[in-house]
Amino acid sequence: MALRLPKAQLPAELSENMIKGFGTVFEPVEVVWHSPAVATANLEFSGKVAGWDVLDEGLKSFAHMAVAALVGCGWCLDIGYFQARNRGLDPAKASQVPNWRASEVFTPLEREVMEYAEAMTATPPAVTDAMYGQLLDELGPAAMVELTAYVAFVNMATRNNIAHGVSSQGFSDSCAVPLATRASTGASPA
Repeated sequence: MALRLPKAQLPAELSENMIKGFGTVFEPVEVVWHSPAVATANLEFSGKVAGWDVLDEGLKSFAHMAVAALVGCGWCLDIGYFQARNRGLDPAKASQVPNWRASEVFTPLEREVMEYAEAMTATPPAVTDAMYGQLLDELGPAAMVELTAYVAFVNMATRNNIAHGVSSQGFSDSCAVPLATRASTGASPA
């Protein structure tokens, strides 16, 4: 997929900070920087989301990657896998997220979180009372609120990237285990 909008020139300090932290400048930021107000608000909210700490980081990573795999956002799946590895998750396990339903490496709670993330991502959303209630019982109210808001934010990011034509930047290339291929379900998230 090719970018549908050329990259904008970022302020030098922002570029330098991304290069220092990740070795490159994030293409989604370069594209959205055509509207610095939108890009800045997105970066600020992303920073706030990253600071949420009630829900287990592994569950957040798996939810993020499940949404990215379902929607087809190569950039989010790529960076999600890279971040999962950096958070100490088992890379072989994280690599199975695109095919989590067929994989046997996930706990029941991890499966419930990925199913919930996919149900929120479906159009119209397919969250059921039973699904929500089960996770609420297991996670508690604060973590359930965080999970729901996190998945909603990830949906915004993945869909934004796809609409702009942003694809993988190769972050997962530095990881030893390749991502699994998503099994076709015949269903569409949108």
